[in-house]
Amino acid sequence: MMGAAFEKHQRRSIRLAGYDYAQAGAYFMTICTHERECLFGEVVEGEMRLSEYGAIVREEWFRSAVIRAEIELFDDEFVVMPNHIHGIVWIVDSVGATGHVGATGHVGATGHVGATGHVGATGHVGATGRSPLHNTPHGPAPRSLSSFVAGFKSAVTKRINEQRGTPGAPVWQRNYYEHIIRNDDSLNRIRAYIMTNPINWDRDKENPYGKR
Repeated sequence: MMGAAFEKHQRRSIRLAGYDYAQAGAYFMTICTHERECLFGEVVEGEMRLSEYGAIVREEWFRSAVIRAEIELFDDEFVVMPNHIHGIVWIVDSVGATGHVGATGHVGATGHVGATGHVGATGHVGATGRSPLHNTPHGPAPRSLSSFVAGFKSAVTKRINEQRGTPGAPVWQRNYYEHIIRNDDSLNRIRAYIMTNPINWDRDKENPYGKR
């Protein structure tokens, strides 16, 4: 049973087969850097310390919610890691005069991710199964998840390449991974996973120097 808070954001049911990624709902995103290069900073004693490039990533992520009326993003649902990001993207199906829906009804992080509840860049979210790998060679549909990702990646790439003097160099992996969040329990587990990602960096499979 979905909680009232989740239903406030998700006004339409989510369908897996033939899913329309422009419809309202919550999506867990993982986007990795090109060749898993650690561009965005380092984890020190369980805390992420952003580089200048990592600061750009964070700024552009939240700027997306300012320039896109259909998108809502929250600080406690996003983390920049050395070579990837995790975040939850809310696509809302109605906006007010200001172009944004308020943050009322935001679900708190009461759950946790257990040892088997790993959420990684391979698209796994605990026992919910593997999420699809997305690539949009023909261009993303307007106001869709793909459109959001394309705009975000493009803005970050442009700014980072300007900073380091490498025009045209890739910053991101071409594809990204997503998981459709269908209920409060899944939302809480994923939010907890995002917030504890830096603490678990030593064991993260995306960490090229981590413990195996």
